[in-house]
Amino acid sequence: MSRSLKKGPHVVESVYRKVQKLEASNKRVPIKTWARSCTIVPEFIGHTFQVHNGRQFVDVYCTEDMVGHKLGEFSHTCTFRGHTNKKEDLKV
Repeated sequence: MSRSLKKGPHVVESVYRKVQKLEASNKRVPIKTWARSCTIVPEFIGHTFQVHNGRQFVDVYCTEDMVGHKLGEFSHTCTFRGHTNKKEDLKV
């Protein structure tokens, strides 16, 4: 379910302030955050975020196509190790 349009996007204020501070100083250092539910806004384009996935920080570089999505969508929490072979399961 999407968020109501009258409420606007959910942007974590501390992350937004960090982006503004970096733009004022013209630096491009990664921003470390645990805010997976933060919506990507156009001001985030060109910045790198280190989003925590529960175990480690994953680098997420924001592009134009990501606007409107959440930071957590690009930092996967599960590691896919492949499907099992059913024939091997029967031999045990």
